[in-house]
Amino acid sequence: MAAAWSPPIRPALYAENTLIAAILNGEFPPGSTLPAERELALRLGVTRPTLREALQRMQRDGWLDIQQGKPTHVNDIWVSGGLNVLSALVHSDQPLPADFVPNLLSVRQVLAPEYTCAAVQNNPQQLLDFLKDLPAPQAAPAEYASFDWRLHHILTIASGNPIYTLILNGFAGFYEQMAQRYFHREEARQASRAFYIALQASIKAGNPAQAQAVTRRVMEDSLKLWQASRTNK
Repeated sequence: MAAAWSPPIRPALYAENTLIAAILNGEFPPGSTLPAERELALRLGVTRPTLREALQRMQRDGWLDIQQGKPTHVNDIWVSGGLNVLSALVHSDQPLPADFVPNLLSVRQVLAPEYTCAAVQNNPQQLLDFLKDLPAPQAAPAEYASFDWRLHHILTIASGNPIYTLILNGFAGFYEQMAQRYFHREEARQASRAFYIALQASIKAGNPAQAQAVTRRVMEDSLKLWQASRTNK
């Protein structure tokens, strides 16, 4: 049987990905300038129009500051970057900052209770249908990771606010990868299973505020468990 065919990467996307990697690995650190357009196009093996397309996309996302007639400056992405930068970071081969996951969990701690409350108000039956099949206490970390991702994805959709879903989708793949590491701890699996059961009870009781509270509590606990797991390594 023939191997699955993968379409070749577009030259502009290749140039963009290569430049992003060069920024992340420190070849072009924040505050530095990129080589002149002609030189950079030759180094990347692309045409100048293709390079311009890549640079414009990177300017849009906050990686670069481009001003006509001046060198192209590399921005500090933690100041100038947008959501597309987050997606690029989590799918990059470069190491993430040590505080990246705790910071991400802190943001989830703020967002998850809100979209859970809205989801319970808007579409409780969809949530109950999903929560019928909880992972078993002895289920593998990968099963918990997959279930947790799908639950939060459904919660964001049921909330009625598509921005929550767009934000979550930016971490697809990375979310489950980190979650598998998290769920290797039995304590983490137990805490999340208890949350699923408590959430189910809140939905059945028709109590969005209670669902919001139990979600906030498990988000706080998950941050503590992650930090403890990193400390004990």
